[in-house]
Amino acid sequence: MQTIKLTNNAPWAYSSIALAVTLAITPQVRAESNDIQNNQGVEHVKVQGQQTTHKDLLGSAENLLKKQGVDFSEAGGVSALPILNGMMGDRIKILIDGSDITSSCANQMNPPLSYVSANQISSTQVVAGVSPVSAGGDNIAGVIKISSLNPLFTDSDAVTWHSGNVSSGYRSTDDAFLAGVNATVASKTLSFSYQGSFEDANSYSDGHGDKVLDTLYQSQNHALTAAWQDETQQIAIKLTHQHIPYQGFANQYMDMTNNDSYGALVRYQRSLENDAEFTAQANWHSVEHEMGFFTDEKTGNMPMETKGKDYSYQLHWQLPISSDSTLLIGQEYYVYQLDDTWPAIEGSSMMGPNDYVNINDGKRQRAALYGEWQHTLNSRWWLSAGVRYEYVSTNAAEVQPYNTMAMMGMNNVNAIAADEFNSLYRKRNDNIIDATLLARYQLSDTEVIEVGLARKSRAPNLYERYSWGQSTMATTMIGWFGDGNGYIGNPNLNAETAHTLSTAYKLVQDDLAFSATAWYSKINDYIDADEVGSFNKTPMTNTRRNILQFTNVNATLFGARIDAEYQLAENRSGKWLMVANATATHGERDNGDEPLYQIKPLQTELALHQELGDWKNSLSWQWVASKDRVDSQRLENTTNSYSLLNLSSSIQWQGATMTVAVKNLLDEYYQLPLGGVSIAQYKTDNSNGFEQIAGTGRSLELNINYAF
Repeated sequence: MQTIKLTNNAPWAYSSIALAVTLAITPQVRAESNDIQNNQGVEHVKVQGQQTTHKDLLGSAENLLKKQGVDFSEAGGVSALPILNGMMGDRIKILIDGSDITSSCANQMNPPLSYVSANQISSTQVVAGVSPVSAGGDNIAGVIKISSLNPLFTDSDAVTWHSGNVSSGYRSTDDAFLAGVNATVASKTLSFSYQGSFEDANSYSDGHGDKVLDTLYQSQNHALTAAWQDETQQIAIKLTHQHIPYQGFANQYMDMTNNDSYGALVRYQRSLENDAEFTAQANWHSVEHEMGFFTDEKTGNMPMETKGKDYSYQLHWQLPISSDSTLLIGQEYYVYQLDDTWPAIEGSSMMGPNDYVNINDGKRQRAALYGEWQHTLNSRWWLSAGVRYEYVSTNAAEVQPYNTMAMMGMNNVNAIAADEFNSLYRKRNDNIIDATLLARYQLSDTEVIEVGLARKSRAPNLYERYSWGQSTMATTMIGWFGDGNGYIGNPNLNAETAHTLSTAYKLVQDDLAFSATAWYSKINDYIDADEVGSFNKTPMTNTRRNILQFTNVNATLFGARIDAEYQLAENRSGKWLMVANATATHGERDNGDEPLYQIKPLQTELALHQELGDWKNSLSWQWVASKDRVDSQRLENTTNSYSLLNLSSSIQWQGATMTVAVKNLLDEYYQLPLGGVSIAQYKTDNSNGFEQIAGTGRSLELNINYAF
């Protein structure tokens, strides 16, 4: 019988106990030596959850996280928004090397994950639902941790070459070209590295061979890292730059026409007496973001300019109390500043003569303090309890519309709305208290059961509170949902508070690994939206869209996931594995049982893997059920069930690795349940109304990597 050992390491190792196994594509359990033995010295099962070592070398972070079960709401080619436990956007705390980057866009075209490419990532970690308070606050859906700051050192006294790789890839469905390079030189005490990536893609084709309009993009990312260490401490500095000259957003009324960002991070780590550890980190990130139109696949004329800055620091202590107990304490501070202006168009009576000021001197500040206790009771029980307090303050200065003139005898609703907004006392404060209780019970050497309880809260973002425009044009510029509707902010929104229960069972035997997880969340003051108006540019009913205002409601979400991996055989033809999983999620408003927006239908996946030396092959089949429970207020589309067949093969020879894959082998046509509507297609031909965005057709993919 296989015996798996329990280790007691860093706080994030414990975060897997937060039932992050909910999302693992395959059960990830591995044998490790027991660094801190319990009193009886008995070996245990370690549930590794979502932590994975980086394998892919090209593309966006999305490609890595999808393999861990994270869903995505489709947006631009490098800017899709992750979904955990049926919740999207700012409800998930995404930390890039511990830093909190805020999306500076009314459509969230530049979310945190868009600022890091796959070849920069050393590991990813996903904690859904019941995440420990040490993992991060200001979220109710969970935490995604991306690690790319991982200095490498050698045994040499002089700085010498350490490692490097170059990679290149091609994808046929959108004629995409991808490239990446990593390089490191180091000594015992010094380390210097560079990571860079480039990606260029045209609009992709669906299963019918038709172009899915306005899905083209180009991006590049660069990162420089320098580090120094001695026997007890390490300091690392990381500088980043991203340039996206254009990125199409088929499900938004606007496109990205430029995104330039710069970032800096400084981290200090020190080992203290009695195995204690201290970490201090300071972060800065600045972005200048522009929206407009750049392709004849979706035309228009309306510039928008956004500037955002993030400043933060984090102080963390890990303090062993005894051989069985550890105390984690931390203090964090975050400041986000935002200016969002829509320049006037010369000669336009509607969009001029003034600049439209959407968010003026917007500010969101967070001050946090937490404490977390972890204790091994005996050979069977492990407990963790934590409390986190955050003070969140938001504010914005006065705004202005394009003009104050009445049009065609009608009131200028934006001029009236601006006056009302400017007369408000706009500062809002939220006091957030998070609390988590995690327990793990060892049933046997191969079985473990886990239970988690959490109260988690999130304060509204600046766009949810301070988007003030009420005209059709102004409201349709707000919203990251891809539904074609318009949105109005609400300064009186309350913070969301989720009470979540999660349970998991995991079994690991010689040829079998199995896990099952179920979770239930009751959310007070869930930020949804109510219909306050509508608009329609044609006489057809299927082209109608709604104007909605953000509001607080009570909601319930629950779901379950099952994962299994079974070794079929190991012989001269290689090792054969069967991997399967199934996921189901349900979400609704408590009042009237109205379905929540973008809840993914039942999904299953079955894969056959074969490994023979350095040659690996995989055949996978994915089935997604029909989506018939939809949000009527957002006019969400239903989608039909579909199945996809994917094939891949890779071989490694010395330092080179080549991978050939065919995605959607049978060229199936399907619509993305979480994709939103194609506004680009609607603007070209509105006869079919707002159709759901189609997924990619058959695609041949080739990747080559050489490590040296």
